Amino acid sequence: MDFGFILSSAAGEIFSPTTAAYALAALGLAVHFGYSGLLNFGQAGFMAVGAYGFAISTLSFGVPFFVGLLIAVVSSVLFALILGIPTLRLRADYLAIVTIAAAEIVRYVVTTNQLTAVTGSANGLAAFEGGFYGMNPFPEGSYFGMNNRDFFIRVIGWGLVVVCCVIVWLLMRSPWGRVLKGIREDENAVRSLGKNVYAYKMQALVIGGIVGALAGMVFTLPRGAVQPANYGTELTFFLWTCLLLGGMATVLGPVIGAMIFWVVLSLTQGILYGLIESGAVTWLTTVQAGQLRYILVGIALMLLMIFRPQGVFGNKKELAFA
Repeated sequence: MDFGFILSSAAGEIFSPTTAAYALAALGLAVHFGYSGLLNFGQAGFMAVGAYGFAISTLSFGVPFFVGLLIAVVSSVLFALILGIPTLRLRADYLAIVTIAAAEIVRYVVTTNQLTAVTGSANGLAAFEGGFYGMNPFPEGSYFGMNNRDFFIRVIGWGLVVVCCVIVWLLMRSPWGRVLKGIREDENAVRSLGKNVYAYKMQALVIGGIVGALAGMVFTLPRGAVQPANYGTELTFFLWTCLLLGGMATVLGPVIGAMIFWVVLSLTQGILYGLIESGAVTWLTTVQAGQLRYILVGIALMLLMIFRPQGVFGNKKELAFA
């Protein structure tokens, strides 16, 4: 078993574009739940709206990259308004039900055969990333063992992570952010002080949704294709795993949680595959090993919740929600 290759593959996941996308999406969840107390189980829906908004506007209307980016952001804002207007005045569990259902509705709508010409149905859409890579300032060559396209998407993806982290950090240190934390702890007390709780919740839902839409774009650009199967309910719960690993009411927690999540997945897969190929494990196939690694990560998450429920960077006092 080649431990050097396994470790290098796991280390490569730390700064992969997929990890950056998960970090962004989990940061959006931190805005929703960690700071605002909004129980969003449909972050995959925001990612799908961002990815499809960009892909459809690029392929169907031929818009430039930044116009497609703007359309993706506006689409996520509209999606947040559609979710929030009927539910944010109700209890948190209603929002959880609506968001998980809405994310599935988005996925089934883009899979509809009648919309194949626009959404590509189950096959999805492809070849929409040309405008993005057309802005690549790096000439062809090797950059830390990557070609110029791989290096460019990493620079953009992690640059977005840094920018969004700074924005969220500044927002949560502002009076607006302190009101959000107050709503998370006891929204009735905040309402008694004359604050419009509904408006603050809506603003938080929109901001976290925009971050999720940007994550959807970062997630799909390296693949050069957007497919509905990639935005299932399991994606949202992977994002929750990243959030819980790092710490809910923190800025860096979701980023570190996404890194840990993908490194652990890569390590367990590499070790299991190595044991199977070497003959040390004969009772598992590689397909079963691929599923077993998620079971192992789930067990690790359960242990984390038992012994350190606040996550790696979280503060235990932040768990005292009303």
